[in-house]
Amino acid sequence: MTTRPVAPGGSDRVWTLPNVLSMLRLVGVPVFLWAILSHRDTLALVVLMLSGLSDYLDGKIARRFGLISRLGAILDPVADRLYILSTLLGLAWREIIPWWLVGLLLAREVFLTILLLVARTKGLREMPVHFVGKAATFNLLYAFPLLLLADGTGWLADLARPIGWGFAWWGIALYWVAGLIYVAQLRRYLAASALRPVPPT
Repeated sequence: MTTRPVAPGGSDRVWTLPNVLSMLRLVGVPVFLWAILSHRDTLALVVLMLSGLSDYLDGKIARRFGLISRLGAILDPVADRLYILSTLLGLAWREIIPWWLVGLLLAREVFLTILLLVARTKGLREMPVHFVGKAATFNLLYAFPLLLLADGTGWLADLARPIGWGFAWWGIALYWVAGLIYVAQLRRYLAASALRPVPPT
């Protein structure tokens, strides 16, 4: 997940370029699902590629031009998760990837959701974003269009197949590594909290 950092006193603006890019990415989710399930692979491939590009650009633009906002910090990871989920389901339905791979990635999402719920009960509202999690998302966003492209014949499909699976396995591994990093972050936070002096009542 490539969550944008929110600066202290972050902006409440809605109609910024990064937010519009995230909104367009959300609109693209049903378009992608319709395209892949109806075997319109060229359109599905274009939507996937534009999604990966917009995911890179919205965070880059937000940081470069000071357009970081609270809404963007919500929209960006939601769009990422919906794209990954819809792509996984679409590719699995087409039998381009196995269903156990879908389960492997969904299990990580369930694991992270439970971890975040535990963190909130301990007073930690958000887990700090780690670059490993960003790298995992980028690997998966590169893998999906390549795997879709590999579902064909010819030299281009033969070339895309090993590269796509390479990105996919790196993405899966880094996704779980990022989850373990969040566990370590939560443990450090709890240890630091236990050492803080309790204010007198």
